[in-house]
Amino acid sequence: MDRAFTDQIAGYSLTTAEILYRLPDHMELLQSYVWQDFDLAPCFPRLSEFLDFWNANLEGPLYRVRVAHKALISPAEFSFVEGELQVH
Repeated sequence: MDRAFTDQIAGYSLTTAEILYRLPDHMELLQSYVWQDFDLAPCFPRLSEFLDFWNANLEGPLYRVRVAHKALISPAEFSFVEGELQVH
């Protein structure tokens, strides 16, 4: 079975992070990196693991991380309306 599908059934949502970081040789300049995976809101353990890896292994210091997430599979929402439709 597809990992993305099983993650969604388990409550994971599509998470996108815009990561701004400083260029190591030109600290006054910012570069953008977009990360995307299925993660659990609001703690975001996969994103946190990725950012820990970044801090430990990459030279560009993080400046800002903005996170957005959206559940792709959610309970069906029904709304009932009053009225009647007649066909023929």
